[in-house]
Amino acid sequence: MYGIGPDFWLKLVLLIIILIVLNFTFSAVMRRWLKVEKRKFFSYNHVNKLHSKVDWSIRITLMVVIILGAFYNVTKLPAESLWYLEAWFVLFIFLIVSESVQALFEWKYAINRRDYIYTLSQLSFYVIVVIALVSTGFLWLG
Repeated sequence: MYGIGPDFWLKLVLLIIILIVLNFTFSAVMRRWLKVEKRKFFSYNHVNKLHSKVDWSIRITLMVVIILGAFYNVTKLPAESLWYLEAWFVLFIFLIVSESVQALFEWKYAINRRDYIYTLSQLSFYVIVVIALVSTGFLWLG
C-alpha cells in the first residue's frame, strides 16, 4: 500500500503523547529517586565554561556533518547513499555524544554528584526508546 492511511495522523499524535508521558514519568521518577533538581526544558545545562566550549564545538561539528552528509548523499543514487551520513543517524550519534559529555562534566565538576547518574539514565532511556521505535517500524506506524 502506498501513501498513508486515513488514521495515520491520529496514530502519530497518540504515539507522540505516549512518548511525552513516558519521558515525563521516567524523568520525574529518576529525579525523585536520585534527588536531583529539575532541569529547564530546552536549556543549556553547562557545568562550567569549558563544558560550554566543548558542547558548542560538538554542536558546530554536528551542523557541518549534517550539511556535508546531505550534500554527499544528494549527489548519489538512493542505493549508493551512505546511511551513516543521513541526518537521523547523525542526530542520534549527537545525542549520545552530547549527553555523554554532559555526564562526564557533571561527574567531574557538578555540585550534586548524582547529576551524572541522572544524565546517563536519561541517555539510556532515550537510546532504548529510539531503538525500540526504529526496530518495530515506529510501533504500529511503520
